Amino acid sequence: MKHKSQLIWLTALTVCAILIIAACGQATPTAAPTEAVSPTNPPAATPPPTEPPPAPALVGDSLRGGKLYDNFFEELAVEVPAQMNPQWVAANAEDTTIEKSYRCVKCHGWDFNGNKPFVGVMADVGKDPNAILDILKGSTNKDHDYSALMDEQALTDLALFISNELIDTSAIVVDGQPINGDAANGKTLFGDNCTDCHGPEGLAISFHPDNAPEYPATIANEDALELLGKLRFGQPNVPDMPSGIDNGWTDQEYADVIAYVATLPMASPVTEGGRIYDEWFAAFGVEAPEGDQPLWKTQTTNTRTGAVTWRCKECHGWDYKGVDGRYGSGSHQTGFPGILNAATMSLADLTAWLDGTKNADHNFSSHMTADDFARLAAFIQKDVVDKSAFINDDKTIVGGDAAHGKQLFDSVCKVCHGEDGKTLNFGDDQEPEYFGTVAADNPWEFFNKATVGVPGEAMPAGWNLGWTLQDIIDLMTYAQTLPTK
Repeated sequence: MKHKSQLIWLTALTVCAILIIAACGQATPTAAPTEAVSPTNPPAATPPPTEPPPAPALVGDSLRGGKLYDNFFEELAVEVPAQMNPQWVAANAEDTTIEKSYRCVKCHGWDFNGNKPFVGVMADVGKDPNAILDILKGSTNKDHDYSALMDEQALTDLALFISNELIDTSAIVVDGQPINGDAANGKTLFGDNCTDCHGPEGLAISFHPDNAPEYPATIANEDALELLGKLRFGQPNVPDMPSGIDNGWTDQEYADVIAYVATLPMASPVTEGGRIYDEWFAAFGVEAPEGDQPLWKTQTTNTRTGAVTWRCKECHGWDYKGVDGRYGSGSHQTGFPGILNAATMSLADLTAWLDGTKNADHNFSSHMTADDFARLAAFIQKDVVDKSAFINDDKTIVGGDAAHGKQLFDSVCKVCHGEDGKTLNFGDDQEPEYFGTVAADNPWEFFNKATVGVPGEAMPAGWNLGWTLQDIIDLMTYAQTLPTK
């Protein structure tokens, strides 16, 4: 029995050994042994997770961004949406225009600290412009997505402006007043940088319609922070306006300029009245009245209808002589008298002609205020002159210096009208009308526009640039040498 039991155990061991050897033969060969882990040979550290690469640095124009912050509609020349900004509606903010509801400055302020109920943007100074760009695309508020209103470059410029160009405006202006502003130094800076366009008294260009004109002094006295903003980064869609940042102006120099500008006049009745005489509804930025002016029915020689019949010049002429002048014959003939002799009338008498007291059909009181009548009266009293002294019947100019006229043209007019005066076409493709065309065909009209400006346009008024009558004569002489077609 003992021998048999030993045999059974031996057989079992043999079978187990065979099974182990078979299993080992089928196993994958093991790798070479690794070094033993010890304090002097610790295990390899687990590599950290890979972070995404940083966003590329944005490239753009931060000063252009300042103009976009002011009014991107003007800077980009794009249409204003048809509906109010949904953020403005949601905040139940004050009544305003659709355009203003989208302007960055309207919500965040000229001091960048926010206009209630909106927050400011000073907290974004120095922030990664990429993060600001995301906010402008609606990352924090879908209603703050401006990507449908501005292109990628414009949004980039705006982000760079917010990150890089914001300042603490309280270092320059406090409670609407410049801090320790030196008006004398401001006058020097203004003269060196601003008078070519704005004139020595800042009256050459009105920023608002002529029934509520606005000049640099208006802004300085009503919102000095707005003037500071425009001095720093310029005016939207006016590429030739110098930037104080580019000029390297200090805080004190900004304060000095604001102090000086605040001393300048805020009205220019003669030039404003001249634009009213030209086309008052364009000067006011309103629609012309419907139908013909009531007096129009008393004449049959001028067959024009509608808006043109409401223009003062259409009855009384560019030479102010009416039936006794250029409009005494031809298609513009009406038979109405001129206003050349009205220059001696008092404000009360002129107003009586304008408000219907003298003639019920010559009543403009539903379209103009007493202030508007005063502007038109100032033009008639002080600027209506007999142009035959320097414009001949054949349209040539008397006593003009074309060389000096070219200097005036190059210094001011060429910026908009171009080297040859053909950049702006006042007509159409079939019948173009350029700077030289007007001078050659109608120097009487040219004189009016050169001296007082164009209604509804930011064209400098020659009188408010400090030009003299001789300067205007010289300019007309040169303008008649420019192309007409």
